[in-house]
Amino acid sequence: MRSTDSPAHIAVIGAGAVGGLTAVFAREAGHDVTLCLRSPLDELSMETDGEELRPDLRFATAPEEVPYADWVFLTTKVQDTGGAAGWLRGLCGPGTVVAVIQNGVDHAERVQPLLPEGTELLPTLAYMAVERVAPGRIVHHFSSELHVPEGPTGDRFERLLDGSRLKVRTVADFRTAAWRKLFTNVAANPLTAILKQRMHILGDPEMRVLAEEILREGVAVAQAEGADVSEADAQRALRQNTSVPPDGGTSMLYDRLAGRPLEHEHITGAVVRAAERHGIDVPLNRMLLTMLRAVDRELRAG
Repeated sequence: MRSTDSPAHIAVIGAGAVGGLTAVFAREAGHDVTLCLRSPLDELSMETDGEELRPDLRFATAPEEVPYADWVFLTTKVQDTGGAAGWLRGLCGPGTVVAVIQNGVDHAERVQPLLPEGTELLPTLAYMAVERVAPGRIVHHFSSELHVPEGPTGDRFERLLDGSRLKVRTVADFRTAAWRKLFTNVAANPLTAILKQRMHILGDPEMRVLAEEILREGVAVAQAEGADVSEADAQRALRQNTSVPPDGGTSMLYDRLAGRPLEHEHITGAVVRAAERHGIDVPLNRMLLTMLRAVDRELRAG
């Protein structure tokens, strides 16, 4: 097991917005970083804080091109997780830790079956506003935090990225933290994506009331799932949403504008499926899920 006080080999699976940002900032921390891609890329650039960063990264398009990694950051969209199975098998060796940096509330359940036996998994919540504007080019708007469960592995992850612009926070109750993170997505993402509008729409009084009702359904479901949440958490999430500059967006909006499939099944769908398990009525989230599925079918067909 490599000491986190020395440079580590980090393999980042996925070259989207989150993957690009974590790769850039991990390289900034002095680590050897390989970006694992489906299509060849010669360079990655990121605009952040008025700077244009062009880090010295390695690029690979097949697992056999990369040796075992000390850390693997899985940053694909949740719906693309299955497509990363070959990478995960090829990159994980003795002592490898896989940080699953994805949306949703079921990180371990969906990824652990894809890992070689004995590989450790670290569920990770990303708080960052970052946009992929073209292949190999991303724009970081604000925030770059990663939240992980408390414990020895979380502490190692925090030390790994110490000195970079990625702030790592450990949390005692990860189930609650995951649902609180979902609240930041469950109203803003569907509304912006369906309407193809940026975050300014949440400044409209009627839209804010609608967002509050969507979140209220989510709180009831999260409580039934054992998360220690309340109406205050929903209001906090909404304040985070409305603090975004009016021309800001959400990951689901960016995907729709770029013609990419949506993550709706793991955001709105997570609420609806959990509601069904507990017999809770969530009519607004069910309606949004139906509409998002229709949008996603059109995107996939196009």
